[in-house]
Amino acid sequence: MCGIVGYLGEKKATDVILSGLEKLEYRGYDSCGVSFFSNIDNQFITYKDKGRVKHLVEDFNYSLVNHLGIGHTRWATHGKPNQVNSHPHFSRSERFSIVHNGVIENYKELTAKYLPHMKFISETDTEIIANLIEHFTHDLSVEEAIRKTLSLIEGSYALLIIDTTTPHKLYAAKNKSPLLIGVGTDGITLASDVMALIGHAQYYYPIEDKTFTSVTKQANGKYTYELFDIIGKPVTFKLLKIDMVLDEIGKAGYSHFMLKEICEQPSVIRKIMSKYMENDTFFVSPSILSMFEGIDRVYIIAAGTSMHAGFVGKHLLENMPKIPCEVFIASEFAYNPPLLVDNPLFIFISQSGETADLRACLVNVKEQGYKTLTITNVATSTLAREADAYLEIYAGPEIAVASTKAYVGQIVILTILAYLLAPRKPFDLHLELSKVAVSMEAIIDKRDYIHELVKEKITKRNCFYIGRGIDYFTCLEAALKLKEISYIQTEGFAAGELKHGTIALIEEGVPVIAIISQSAINNNTRANIREVTARGANKLVISLENVSDVTDEIILMDVHQLLTPLVTVIPTQLIAFYSALDLNKDIDKPRNLAKSVTVE
Repeated sequence: MCGIVGYLGEKKATDVILSGLEKLEYRGYDSCGVSFFSNIDNQFITYKDKGRVKHLVEDFNYSLVNHLGIGHTRWATHGKPNQVNSHPHFSRSERFSIVHNGVIENYKELTAKYLPHMKFISETDTEIIANLIEHFTHDLSVEEAIRKTLSLIEGSYALLIIDTTTPHKLYAAKNKSPLLIGVGTDGITLASDVMALIGHAQYYYPIEDKTFTSVTKQANGKYTYELFDIIGKPVTFKLLKIDMVLDEIGKAGYSHFMLKEICEQPSVIRKIMSKYMENDTFFVSPSILSMFEGIDRVYIIAAGTSMHAGFVGKHLLENMPKIPCEVFIASEFAYNPPLLVDNPLFIFISQSGETADLRACLVNVKEQGYKTLTITNVATSTLAREADAYLEIYAGPEIAVASTKAYVGQIVILTILAYLLAPRKPFDLHLELSKVAVSMEAIIDKRDYIHELVKEKITKRNCFYIGRGIDYFTCLEAALKLKEISYIQTEGFAAGELKHGTIALIEEGVPVIAIISQSAINNNTRANIREVTARGANKLVISLENVSDVTDEIILMDVHQLLTPLVTVIPTQLIAFYSALDLNKDIDKPRNLAKSVTVE
């Protein structure tokens, strides 16, 4: 959700922090701030306010020499998005400055027990952390006071902490919310996402839960770092090499990250094929395939777009290897789990691998001894590390909040998995995925035509997608994309349900977009199109060539019927993009949304 960047090194700290926060804007936020030590004035300076990082960069002075600092982009959970509630926050005497991602669940109890007479400045749960640390330093060293505080707080946190009396040190701690330490030749960077480390660190390590870190500039000018558990025992770890480059997270000439990522989807297909093929044969680890031996059922746990990919995965698993499968919303499964079969396998699908709802489910099912597999775009993420095994999507950095290429990548991974598990291969997967990539390119090349359709068809404040079978799952994802970036009220419905209530909402000029990719339901869905058209709907039909009609507005190249969600979703992504563009919306950073939902 929120973004964190801290730095201690030879570079100008504010340059590292502000550039890092800009790279993390995709995560969603409503306010931001920095705190840094001025080597000229020998004092700490803090700038913070509601609004974008651009405001932070342009409206404050960073000309002072500085080599230590912390920064934050905040998504409001406790208190309104304003200057006072923005991070960093301070202890009562302003000795300690902190930034915090996450939610402290027992902050009221801790306040009543340890700080009953404290008058807080902000409405946040974060401010209590700084004051607890200061409270405990009356009897303990700084590191002991921090660890004492960590042992008391319940909930999620990624913390960067500055003790203003020692401007050569930076402290950090992590539980549930992501935090990484980056090691460079000229300093140490801490951040909530590896993208903020690019250009400043060559190696990194994803800090484990309930781990405390101290970074120090030694008298000889070297920068050292140590990791400890919550009781102070040293933690062993192995650094990983950063293999992303700055070019991968730029717009590459596109107007928006979302458009760039839509256009990258054919290359995502091909990259996944290259990663999961050897000698023209698809493969995944035998240990992963063996996880499916003797299971009674697969449970897919996901949220949002990943859940829609899960529905497609259910269709693939039940149609190729014939494995019963159910899909659950993570936030519901975590607290209202169903009656489970005796020998299940759980698949967790998450773009970021940090989704808090999924992690709550993962912890729960692992405690019960069930097998777990994660499908994610981030191999070093919490869900990837904590599951029994993981499959990487290889979609590359996805910056736009609205997921496009990660969704397609998830479906491709599920396809490969289902295909390899099938005792009889229903088609040549290499050939069919190659066709999918070509079909994607063909419709992406016609995006200007789709823009014209949007201008003609999407003219109301509400819209409907309808489809049957596997097309219904695409309708759910298509509706989510349109509503989340254009703010047009959009719903995806099973076309056969129209007569059971939904058709009452159809009136003159309302856009109804139908998706038809399956010959078995072609006539049924077209009957539904006629029903809504008769009531004044402004219809738009997306179909494949083999089931198309001359009156259809968007006709896609044929692909295998099990792979059609990979191509039918492309025009719906473009419809969402151009609808938002014409309405002058902030496409890459839609309001109230975050890329990675790291709190429940």
